[in-house]
Amino acid sequence: MATPNFEQLLEAGCHFGHLKRKWNPAMAPYIFMERNGIHIIDLYKTAAKIEEAAAALKQIAKSGRKVLFVATKKQAKEAVAEKAGAISMPYVIERWPGGMLTNFPTIRKAVKKMTQIDKMTKDGTFDNLSKREKLQITRQRAKLEKNLGSIADLSKLPAALFVVDVMKEHIAVAEANRLGIPVFAIVDTNSDPENVDFVIPANDDASKSIDVILGAVTAAMAEGLEERKVEKNDSAEEEAAEAPAAGKRRRLRRNEAAEAPAAEAPAAEAAEAPVAEAPAAE
Repeated sequence: MATPNFEQLLEAGCHFGHLKRKWNPAMAPYIFMERNGIHIIDLYKTAAKIEEAAAALKQIAKSGRKVLFVATKKQAKEAVAEKAGAISMPYVIERWPGGMLTNFPTIRKAVKKMTQIDKMTKDGTFDNLSKREKLQITRQRAKLEKNLGSIADLSKLPAALFVVDVMKEHIAVAEANRLGIPVFAIVDTNSDPENVDFVIPANDDASKSIDVILGAVTAAMAEGLEERKVEKNDSAEEEAAEAPAAGKRRRLRRNEAAEAPAAEAPAAEAAEAPVAEAPAAE
């Protein structure tokens, strides 16, 4: 698991915060200095926090659970879609659907609607509709795909949220907090880190900064998924190796069980035989 070093973070512009007048005092521990009215983030702390978040996300991926990536700002959309998609994790890069977590069953219904439309297309039902109905359903399908297509495989609530810009995605963070879902986030100097479980202090406006941090955490998650795959294969091989021995043990037990009654039968007959009475003395 390769955490970006100081030079890589510096080159990506992760150290640039917001103007001093826009700062949130809660971010003071992560600010190194002020230059030309702009706060500079301590990149050593950023690197340490990336490593901490990556290790936690790796364990979540290894356990087979999902992490939902949320980034609706223009600079982050492409990077999130590419990197989260590469490890088959759900993501939201369009508008956050209000109640997506707190009202999850309703969102699942909308995803199922998309599946039903696809089924209609395959089984020929779609061809029997009028031109107007076809147009309406096609538009509905396109809208659902745009907003929910990337979370179609999310059958239950995610194990964690990864957010780019907690101010812009405050509704998503609030929903996660309400449900006790841990939040990982890139937090800039103008944001409040209080509602974030794993804070990554960094520039959340530069696409290079977002890209390098996302690259580090998704690479760690990919490692977790690979380890899970290896462990599953190893356990399957162990079960396959143990199967003949287990079958042999079962056969031995069956044979022993079959032989036991046969051995007991003569003893039982001897016990049941009448005892000859001794002749009475004259």
